[in-house]
Amino acid sequence: MIETNETIDEFLARHASDVEELVRKAAAKEIVPRWRRLADHEVDLKSGPHDLVTDADRNAELYLTDALAALLPGSVVVGEEAVHANPASYEAIQGEAPVWIVDPVDGTRQFVHGDTGFCTLVALARGGVVHASWTYAPARDQFATAVRGQGAHLDGERLRAGSPEPGRDLRVATSHPDYTTDEQKRALLGLWTDGVAPRACGSAGLEYLALARGESDATAFSWEAAWDHAAGLLLVEEAGGAHLTRAGRPFGIRGGNTLPFTAARDAATARRVVELLAAGA
Repeated sequence: MIETNETIDEFLARHASDVEELVRKAAAKEIVPRWRRLADHEVDLKSGPHDLVTDADRNAELYLTDALAALLPGSVVVGEEAVHANPASYEAIQGEAPVWIVDPVDGTRQFVHGDTGFCTLVALARGGVVHASWTYAPARDQFATAVRGQGAHLDGERLRAGSPEPGRDLRVATSHPDYTTDEQKRALLGLWTDGVAPRACGSAGLEYLALARGESDATAFSWEAAWDHAAGLLLVEEAGGAHLTRAGRPFGIRGGNTLPFTAARDAATARRVVELLAAGA
C-alpha cells in the first residue's frame, strides 16, 4: 500500500515486482490452463464476430482486480470486462485516485484460435499520467515492464526502439476496418502510399512491444480504450519512441483524442505517419 506521504514512484520502488508476480499468477491460474483447451461454453460474443470474451478474460480480471486493489488501498481498477458490464466504471480514469488499467487477455481472438499472440496488460496511472506498465505474453514467455523515467525492459534487458532503416518501407500496423468510421478509413488510406507497408494489427499490446523492440516502425489505431493502449504507450515512450494523434498532440488516456493516432519508434516517424493520416482525411 501507499504509506502516508508516499509517492507513486516510492510505491513502485517497493512493489513493482509484486505487480509482476500478480500478473504471472493470474495468467498461470486463469489463462494458460484454458489456452488451446477452451470449451464452447467458455467463449461468448460481445459487440461483434471479432469481439470475443472468454472465461479466461473474466476470471483473470477478477483475480487482478482483487489483488491490485489490495496491494494499493485507495486505488481503483478499470478493467475491460468490468467496463463492458458497467460502462460508467470507465469514468474512474478521469479521477485523481491511482487507477489500475487492466486488459486481462489482449488479443482474445488469437487466444481463442490457439495462437500465441495474446498478452495481459496492466498499467498504473494517476491524474491521467501512466506511471508504470506490465505486459506479459505467457505463450511466448515474454514479460515487458516500464516505469516512467526509468526505461523499458523485456525480461530484464533494456529496450531501445531505435529508428527505421533509411530507404526501407515503414512497417505500420493499422486498425481492423470493422473498428473504423468512414472518416477514419479515409485517413488510414493515406498510409497506402510509396514507402509505407501497412498491415492489419494483432494484439495491441504486442504491437507496442514490437515497436519498443524495433521490430515494427509504427501503428495507426482508431480507438481509445485505455486498457489497450496505456501499458504499451508507456513501454514505447520509455524505449525512446513517441505517440501523436491526428491533431499532432500526444495521445491521452482520458480520451478526447483526434483519431486515428500513431505510436512510432521515434518522433520523426510519428510525425510522418500523422502527415500521411492528415493527407488521407
